[in-house]
Parts: sequence; structure tokens; C-alpha cells
Amino acid sequence: QVQLVESGGGLVQPGGSLRLSCAASGFTFSAYGMTWYRQAPGKERVLVAHISNTGGVTTYADSVLGRVTISRDNAKNTVYLQMNSLKPEDTAVYYCNLRMSGLNYWGQGTQVTVSS
Repeated sequence: QVQLVESGGGLVQPGGSLRLSCAASGFTFSAYGMTWYRQAPGKERVLVAHISNTGGVTTYADSVLGRVTISRDNAKNTVYLQMNSLKPEDTAVYYCNLRMSGLNYWGQGTQVTVSS
């Protein structure tokens, strides 16, 4: 079955960096685009970044454009989210998402807290 396992979250000071990873299994990873979402306390889950199956096309939310880079390693079945210049408003649980055959699959999420 599909499994998505996020890691790499933590507590970081404003201006710092983190790299999140999402290890995928149970499907043909190289055939599907992957997406990172985040959900801040009391707010809806929102899209952060998307990458096509080959990695050739990426899209970003305006709020993270220029500070975040999504990438993938199809040999390792892993998608990454490099986050730089982090701000307190980036504090959220970050989720990896696969949409396949009309269904959404989610990981358990990884907490990112940006605070001094």
C-alpha cells in the first residue's frame, strides 16, 4: 500500500533553514507528481510546492516563492523540500501528498516551528 513518511522537521530560528524529506513506497514513484502542503494551527491545509514526475516542472505558493525549493530523487523514491530564510509564519505541520487515481494520500506530517 502507499506509504509516505516525512522527516526533517524541527525547531529553527528565524532566518534559518531546514530540509524536509518524504520517503515514498507502494507505488511507481517516478510516474507521479508530488506535492508538499502545510497546515498551521487553526488554519486550513494549503499547498506549498508541487513537482512533476520527472522533476522538470515545479510550482510554488506565493508565500514561499524564492525561499523554498522542491526536488526529488526518483532513484531513492524521495521528495525533498529545502526551506531557507524561514519566518515564524512558516510554522506548521508539513505534509507530503500523492494524488493517484482520484485519491489523495498523505503522510503523517512533520512539525516545523520557527521561533527565537
